[in-house]
Amino acid sequence: MFRLGDLVERLGGELVGDGAVEITRVATLERAGPGDLAFLSNPRYASRLEHCRASALIVSGSARDRTALPKIVAPDPYLYFARVAQLLNPLQHPEPGVASGASAASPIPASCSVAHGATIGIGVRVGEKVVIGPGCHIGDAVEIGAGTILHANVTIYSGCVVGERCIVHSGAVIGADGFGFARERDGRWVKIPQTGRVVIGDDVEIGANTTIDRGALDDTVIGSGVKLDNQIQIAHNVRIGSHSAIAGCVGIAGSTTIGERCMIGGQAGIIGHLNIADDVVISAGTLVTKSIARAGTYTANLPLQAHPEWVRNFAHLRHLDALVERVRVLEQRLDQTNTD
Repeated sequence: MFRLGDLVERLGGELVGDGAVEITRVATLERAGPGDLAFLSNPRYASRLEHCRASALIVSGSARDRTALPKIVAPDPYLYFARVAQLLNPLQHPEPGVASGASAASPIPASCSVAHGATIGIGVRVGEKVVIGPGCHIGDAVEIGAGTILHANVTIYSGCVVGERCIVHSGAVIGADGFGFARERDGRWVKIPQTGRVVIGDDVEIGANTTIDRGALDDTVIGSGVKLDNQIQIAHNVRIGSHSAIAGCVGIAGSTTIGERCMIGGQAGIIGHLNIADDVVISAGTLVTKSIARAGTYTANLPLQAHPEWVRNFAHLRHLDALVERVRVLEQRLDQTNTD
C-alpha cells in the first residue's frame, strides 16, 4: 500500500488533491473502487471519468480539469500506471537453494533457487539470484546472467547465453536446431548441423511456448530490452535489435535482421534474409516479403468485410490483369486520337 503523495515522491508527476489517499492496487476506469488508482491514457474514454469510483487517478495535463478526484498529472499516464503497478506488485522470488529433486552438474550460487525436476548440465555458469523453475532443462555450457527468472519447463540447449534480469516464461525453447537441410537429386533431405548459439541480451522477456532457434554457423542474437510475446517462432541466424517488441504468433524466417525499437503486430510473418530498419512498425497480420529501409509503419493486409462484399471484391481481383490490359489499350487509342 502507498499513499498518493508517496507515489509522486518516488515516480515524479504533479500531485493534485489529497496526497494522503491510500492506494492498494491499480484498476481500470470501469472497475475501480475505493483504494484503487485508475488511469486515463486515451482521450476517447474521458467521458468515463464522470462515473469512476477510484480513490485517485493518473491523467495527462489535458485532462486535469475533467475530474475532481485526487490525481497525479503525468506526461504519459499509461507509462506512469505501469511503474505504479510494478511498485504494488513486486516479483515474488522463491527461497534460495537447490531442491532435493533437482539435478545440477555445475556449481550453483547460494543466492539462486533451483526447483524440483530441474536439470543443469556440465560447465553451466549461473549468475547470482537466478531462479530456475520446476522441470527446466539447462544444457551444457549455458550461461545465465544474474537475476534472470526461468519459469517452469523452460529448455535452454547447450552453449546458449541468456543475459541478466531476463524473464523466460513456461515452455519456451531456446537453442533448438534451425530448419537447415540440403536436398539430394532424388529428393532426400540432408541435415545441416546447426553449430551456432542463441545469444540473448539483458532485460529480455520471452513469452510462453516461444521458440528461438540456434544459428546454423553464426549466432541468433536477441538484443537487450527486447520483449517477445507467446508462441513466436524465431529462426536461425535472426538478429533482433535492442528494445524491439513482437506480439504473439509472429514468425520470422532465417537470417533476417530486425532493427532497434521496432514493433511487430500479432501474426505478422517475415520471410528470410531481409533487413528491417530501426523504428519500424509492422501491423498485425502483415506478410513482409522485402526489406524495409526506412522507419515508419507498414501494413500489408485487408480490413474486415462482410463475406459477400469480400467475394465481390476478390472476384474483381481475379480479372485485374485483363483490366490493366484493357486500360492500356484504351490509353493507346486515346493517344493515337490526340495525335491525329
